[in-house]
Amino acid sequence: MTSLLFPTTVVGSMPRPTFIKDLIDTQVNGDITMPVFERVVDSAIPYVIQVQEVAGIDMVSDGEWRRKSYIGIVADICDGFKLTTREINGERQTWHTVTSPIKPVRPGQLSREARFLKKHTSKHVKVALPSPYLIAERMWDPEISIAAYPSKRDFAEALIPVLRNELNLLRTEGVNTVQFDDPHICLFVDETMRAKYDDPEEEIQYAISLLNQTVTGFEDMHLALHLCRRNKGRRGWVGEGGYEPILPALSKLKFDMLMLEFSIPVAGDKRVLADLPKHFDIGLGCVDCRSPDIDTPNQIVDRVEQALKYVEPDRVYLHPDCGFAPGSAADIPLDEAYLKLRNEVLAAATLRHRYQ
Repeated sequence: MTSLLFPTTVVGSMPRPTFIKDLIDTQVNGDITMPVFERVVDSAIPYVIQVQEVAGIDMVSDGEWRRKSYIGIVADICDGFKLTTREINGERQTWHTVTSPIKPVRPGQLSREARFLKKHTSKHVKVALPSPYLIAERMWDPEISIAAYPSKRDFAEALIPVLRNELNLLRTEGVNTVQFDDPHICLFVDETMRAKYDDPEEEIQYAISLLNQTVTGFEDMHLALHLCRRNKGRRGWVGEGGYEPILPALSKLKFDMLMLEFSIPVAGDKRVLADLPKHFDIGLGCVDCRSPDIDTPNQIVDRVEQALKYVEPDRVYLHPDCGFAPGSAADIPLDEAYLKLRNEVLAAATLRHRYQ
């Protein structure tokens, strides 16, 4: 993607001020019209772009401030979803659930995000979207979705043409860096998660096959997959364990880059990087996005140099472990994210000086 050594980026979402959270909720609840929502959010997003630019980040996002959630954007693109209250991983949450066959009625949502982002920055841009496997995992319910899609896999496969069309529109818009998010794949590093499946290996191979089907024909784009053990903000994470159990499946991925978290203690040993195919660029999660503690540039440099024992410098990108606002209720201060990104950039400058 770039000849710059140790490029810096974000994963996608940036902390949302309270007024942005309220704005999203009022729009989702139908209390304001879409034109009013767009007018206000259009005035706000340049600010979060500037936060990244002043921090010195090389590849920026729009902070995903238009989205209620990074997964739920598919409900902005398609009809067929109902806003429901469901228990997800032991918590009661408001969630979009598929209730009828999906129909793309607002295609190009991602390219519209990208078009606005490109107008407000001279930096390299990227857009993130959820994987079909993750969307199906979160938005299909065995009780209320079954009339539309008899199985979760039926729903997952119906999502592929929708996501492919969004990719094509992004390409037309001139976006050549696209990131898919799928923390659920990463949960297969955890023995507790694997025990829930009769054949966990077949399940993860299926998840990878969905991604490969989605991106076939888009080899001219730089495609990244972000993996994490779920981000619960201040409450930490869900899965625990190193990447070894999912390496064989990841090796079959027809992507250019893997974005892996390594700042948290349960992420395992970085020596697994040596076992990944050489064609993968490595996005190195070297900044903690969950704790209020601010990683120093030296701490970040140390994490990266541990990884450089196993992967060449020209394959490494720097980024936080995950987005700073993984859900609409996430409450991480924007100033905290800015300081962490600033130190990420300072660490990259040190690394460039040492390894240029």
